[in-house]
Amino acid sequence: MEALILFGMVLTLLFIGLPVGICLGLTSILFITFFSHDSLSSVAISLFGAGQHYTLLAIPFFILASSFMSTGGVAKRLINFAIASVGHFRGGLAMASVLACMMFAALSGSSPATVVAIGTIAIAGMRQVGYSKEFASGIIANAGTLGILIPPSIVMVVYAAATDVSVGRMFLAGVIPGLMAGGMLMLAIYVVARIKNLPAEEWKGFGNLIRGGKDAGWGLFLIVIIMGGIYGGAFTPTEAAVVAAIYSIFIALFVYRDMGPLKGETWTKDTDAPAARVGFNGTVYGVSFFLVWEIMSFFALSGSEAMTAGVRAIIGLVLGALLALFYVSKRGAKLETSLVSCIAQGMPIWGRNFSLMARGFFPALFGEETRKTMLDGTKTTIMLMFIIANALLFAHTLSAERIPQAITEWMLGVGFNWFTFLIAVNILLLIGGQFMEPSGLLVIVAPVVFPIAMELGVDPIHLGIIMVVNMEIGMITPPIGLNLFVTSGITGMSLARVVKAAMPFVAVLFVFLILVTYIPSLSTALPYAIMGPEIVQ
Repeated sequence: MEALILFGMVLTLLFIGLPVGICLGLTSILFITFFSHDSLSSVAISLFGAGQHYTLLAIPFFILASSFMSTGGVAKRLINFAIASVGHFRGGLAMASVLACMMFAALSGSSPATVVAIGTIAIAGMRQVGYSKEFASGIIANAGTLGILIPPSIVMVVYAAATDVSVGRMFLAGVIPGLMAGGMLMLAIYVVARIKNLPAEEWKGFGNLIRGGKDAGWGLFLIVIIMGGIYGGAFTPTEAAVVAAIYSIFIALFVYRDMGPLKGETWTKDTDAPAARVGFNGTVYGVSFFLVWEIMSFFALSGSEAMTAGVRAIIGLVLGALLALFYVSKRGAKLETSLVSCIAQGMPIWGRNFSLMARGFFPALFGEETRKTMLDGTKTTIMLMFIIANALLFAHTLSAERIPQAITEWMLGVGFNWFTFLIAVNILLLIGGQFMEPSGLLVIVAPVVFPIAMELGVDPIHLGIIMVVNMEIGMITPPIGLNLFVTSGITGMSLARVVKAAMPFVAVLFVFLILVTYIPSLSTALPYAIMGPEIVQ
């Protein structure tokens, strides 16, 4: 009876039109006041605990990293690299949009951010070469959902916090399903492209592919820092989020220079002598290799007694110097300029750029664009944390009334097994995902279904991936599919047209959901191999 009253109150407030966070918090307070033996002081304790939850502290920093990586320059570089990789296939520009969404998902952890950053550029590009607006919008709406499946994922952090499982294992578990989902969407696009005779981009050679990778490299290296740092034992997922935020700010302001006072300032200028540019570029490659080597070797070899920090640094310096010398000698030979002369002429370019960065350091950190980006990230954080805090209060109320245990006993009593249970979970989440924001829904549903899953022998990491994939589909199903509204906003199309455009590709994700649900190894193989199985106390 208590469960019916509690869920009935939530649904009533939702249908009235109150925001999700208020519905959950108000329902919990009213229920505790009038129907429960629990004390109202538990409300304050639960809300305070949400702000003190160590795992949830990762969310604000991942959102901040996403805000800085959502600048147009990063997205454009990813799209160019994706086009260079797969654009020469039939329907290649559409496939490149999916690939760009996959890469950006690994930087942002957010589906709406992926849709906005990639969709704003990719949809316009697809329209220019002859794709229909509906086709382009449907692809981006669906591919954008990969933002919560490919790690790092904010929704995975929420699930880990709600069920007390490992964030690291959840991130690993999302790698194979994320690549598989993107591959299935790209395969579907290729089939449609062959049928409709959609255009293909010209293959411009491996040189273009390498240039695209080089331009996008500093952004993509964020993936290495996050995943390598976590699994190399350098820092926890929460600490990784802080590092990701700092790295994103530095890259956006001082390396890519897409915003702030250095915006538009290129590292080299047309007035620089060709030999100076060669010398500068060569030393850039050498320094970049050294930095990448130091980070990668630290993640991989920090526990080795033989390979100390000093030895790693010496190896990195030698290899970086060799790379720089090879590049300068190769390029400088065409200019008939000596190797030493090229490097010497390139030093003033370094000096000029360091001077620019020193003068622009504080104006960049406290400038208008930076403040606006941080404010946008803060607004998103407050909105999401408000929903999560109230959802945790609701979950506390459920636990206090022993509702999850009662549901577990009922389902086991009527003969549910793991197969039928997962069907029920998928149906519940697909329906709930149509009406609620993913993080809030997860915090409510996870504490209820988690004990049942453990009783039936379902792996907790596998269950988490199933729930995340359901949240993906919920973001592109009406009436509250967030990606649909975002896509409608950036294209100017009506919501009904966006829904119609997205539906054919939603079918691909439904097939993917079935595969993920009933082939557990897709989710568990990687975390088992690297970190071992999740042990639930």
